[in-house]
Amino acid sequence: MSDDRMMTIREMCDAYEVTPRTLRFYEQKELLFPVREGQKRLFTKRDRARLKLILRGKRFGFSLEEIRQLLDLYHMGDQQQTQLSRTYEIAQDRLSDMIKQRDELNIAIAELQEQMKWGEKMIASMNQKRAAE
Repeated sequence: MSDDRMMTIREMCDAYEVTPRTLRFYEQKELLFPVREGQKRLFTKRDRARLKLILRGKRFGFSLEEIRQLLDLYHMGDQQQTQLSRTYEIAQDRLSDMIKQRDELNIAIAELQEQMKWGEKMIASMNQKRAAE
């Protein structure tokens, strides 16, 4: 496939494992700007690059508004320095949040494992009493 070839909504869905509804939503939120031919949407190389960034940002927990703002910084005329700097700031905050969530999850897992060990002992004890009767 030529890199400059436009893709239909179906091709985009297949290539990026998203639904047509997702693509229409991103268009409505002014994250993607497909070319319209009547009712048909055609996605450019730029749209494909933007979609990759949107999906990556979502995977990292960025809000759609943060993603939109970062994408809008692309054309600042400073060779993307502003965009990269702002992305880095948001990524630092997100990483900090993710580490905190992971730590909290590790604590919750350990506590649940302890409770389950206690539960196993209680069940085994009750089964022994019942067997002895």
